[in-house]
Amino acid sequence: MLRAIVLAAGKSTRMKTDVPKVLHEICGRPLLWYVIAALRAANIDDIYVVANDQLQDRIDDFGVKPILQADPLGTGHAVQTALRALPVNKNGRILIACGDMPLVQAELFRGLAGSLDVDATLALVTAKMPLPSNFGRIIRRGTDVLRIVEARDATPDELLIDEMNAGIYAFNETVLREAVQGLRSDNAQGEYYLTDTVDTLARSGKRIVPVIAGDHLHVLGINDRVELAAARRQMNRRLCEEHMRAGVTIVDPDTTYLEPELAVGRDTVIYPNTTISRLSEVGERCTLGPNTHLSAAKLGNSVEVRSSIVFDSVIADDVTIGPFAHVRSNARLERGVHIGNFVEVKNSHLGAGVKASHLSYIGDATVGARTNIGAGTITCNFDGRQKNRTTIGKDVSIGSNTSLVAPVNVGDGALTGASSVVTKDVAAGERVAGNPARPLGKK
Repeated sequence: MLRAIVLAAGKSTRMKTDVPKVLHEICGRPLLWYVIAALRAANIDDIYVVANDQLQDRIDDFGVKPILQADPLGTGHAVQTALRALPVNKNGRILIACGDMPLVQAELFRGLAGSLDVDATLALVTAKMPLPSNFGRIIRRGTDVLRIVEARDATPDELLIDEMNAGIYAFNETVLREAVQGLRSDNAQGEYYLTDTVDTLARSGKRIVPVIAGDHLHVLGINDRVELAAARRQMNRRLCEEHMRAGVTIVDPDTTYLEPELAVGRDTVIYPNTTISRLSEVGERCTLGPNTHLSAAKLGNSVEVRSSIVFDSVIADDVTIGPFAHVRSNARLERGVHIGNFVEVKNSHLGAGVKASHLSYIGDATVGARTNIGAGTITCNFDGRQKNRTTIGKDVSIGSNTSLVAPVNVGDGALTGASSVVTKDVAAGERVAGNPARPLGKK
């Protein structure tokens, strides 16, 4: 039985923030989200998070079990608090991770858990790190780990050691419960260090297995906003590389910003300064950017979005959007729609082949197939109290600078003259013009 304890109750002093450190985001997800996701990917589902008062209210968002550490007194105290809340399993194993390590990967957790064989009481992750560093130093005798010295308590010679403790452990549960009871706080911080258990176990002849991380960046802890930005760059690069290896062309990964849990189809090309976020789905052979932002957007195949924003909308195949367009709030664009420069579409359904090429606002509207929306057209959807809907039929020609005062219906094949103000329904095939719009030929 393997359970995980994630330590996340720190005070975030160096972040200079009122927000719990592990809730700060990189690439659209909190730091803690990444750690939990990696544990689950390593098939560890019984996860407990040691949280402070602020974080405890948000733990339900992550689907894990919270354990309150009301007065944080170090990592050892956090583990003591967690073990008091966990039912005892004499044959169990406990993996301990830090909630501020978003770059940790599932492979490392799997390797750590697998290293805790029947002869080992503790496996811990170490990493070769550039100096200087605030990580604790690994003190060895040959291949044996003797103890870990925290940077604040290290001697000058010990500070020259470049093998560091990553703060990730797998313990035999019975041994861990015994070891943490003997922790003391006589150190520079006046805290209970979990790392002191290493010294205790080594002195008692217990076998300690080091597991070396392949890249020290994978165990990068976040202590301030500079490190937060560095982690974001690393995670974004990782996400870009995953999509590029799956057949997506990203012209410049350094200026393309992605989130986890995105779907992007093969042969899609992403140009610089493009952001794709919030579980967006992009089909094959699309062209995105430059200067484009998608959020909760679902795009079909062969869609082109240039220098535009698409939020919370569904876009069918062969649609072109932009430049400088804004499609948002439950918009639905059917196959072959063209939305041009400075056009906004909000909460509207545009049928196949609709064109709105210039300078228009289409809000709370239904537009039939093959209709053309002239430049400067607006749906006047708000009457001061509520939003009203405009319905436009198929094969309609809406003249430039037309104002459609909702609620209003325009029938199939109708036409509005330039600068018309349509306040009444227009019948199918009818031609109207003027302010207010009247059928042509009538006074």
